[in-house]
Amino acid sequence: MTRLPAPSVVLEDQLCFALYAASRAMTARYRPLLDAIGLTYPQYLVMMLLWEQDNQTVGQLGARLNLDSGTLSPLLKRLTAAGLVTRHRRLDDERSVSIALTDTGRGLREHAERISSEIICALDMDSGEFTELKGRLEQVTDRVTNN
Repeated sequence: MTRLPAPSVVLEDQLCFALYAASRAMTARYRPLLDAIGLTYPQYLVMMLLWEQDNQTVGQLGARLNLDSGTLSPLLKRLTAAGLVTRHRRLDDERSVSIALTDTGRGLREHAERISSEIICALDMDSGEFTELKGRLEQVTDRVTNN
């Protein structure tokens, strides 16, 4: 029989607080690195998806990032204004807006790879620890989302 943690209202006992603190610390670590290339963390996430596969719809980006269009649209407008992406209605479905990288947006990928390298070094984990932690966090997300 699996033994569950005891219920508690002590802050230090809370997994949610440990996740919150880790998320804030990680975002703070990214901030100066992203400031140097003119991106916020949410913009960086969008750019990563576009570096993986260019020319995605707003809906595709939102689904991957778990963001609604009300949150994503202003972010995409700022990326467009910065000259990193273009937005256009799809020819096959005028209700759908497609997002594509500009040459400037594509050029930021090299800088982003250096950021990734710096974060990995800051974590000081071997690849097994990294993979295990990432898997556990994905499991937490899946369990609280689907239960």
